[in-house]
Amino acid sequence: MLIYPFDLDVNAGYPSRSSFVVKKQDSDVGYGVFSKKRIERGSMVARFTGHIVHTVVQHSLQINPTTHILDTHFAGYLLHSCNPNVCLDMIDFTIWALRDIEENETLTMDYSSTEDVLFKQFKCLCNSENCRHWISGRKERVNDEGMEYLESLKINQIRKTA
Repeated sequence: MLIYPFDLDVNAGYPSRSSFVVKKQDSDVGYGVFSKKRIERGSMVARFTGHIVHTVVQHSLQINPTTHILDTHFAGYLLHSCNPNVCLDMIDFTIWALRDIEENETLTMDYSSTEDVLFKQFKCLCNSENCRHWISGRKERVNDEGMEYLESLKINQIRKTA
């Protein structure tokens, strides 16, 4: 899969194929961005770009309540984690390392850090210690499917401890 099939200034921080790859992680998770190099905590990972849209669509990132940037080449493929290794600055369209990122590591963000309402809520597969188990936007209620899923987790936990 291509990272930006048009010319962008790599010296300005835009991602290159020598530093990143967008590929399918597995059938459950789908495509993700992987680093081909070690990135130090606190450093800028990359700049991103895309098309300005005024609706929530898959792979878009919220700039403000009425505007999104649709990036189907790089940032739109950052995977979710409840314990992410990057964060996005939606003012200057940059990605920053929250911790050291190793070579071949997937870049992950917390989707609720940018999105009021997600394109689609989903079961979280991050398995982090602080996993929320169901991912929704920061301003939306967990939907019925999510409530059922979270309730089933509680029931299964009770059964394991009984």
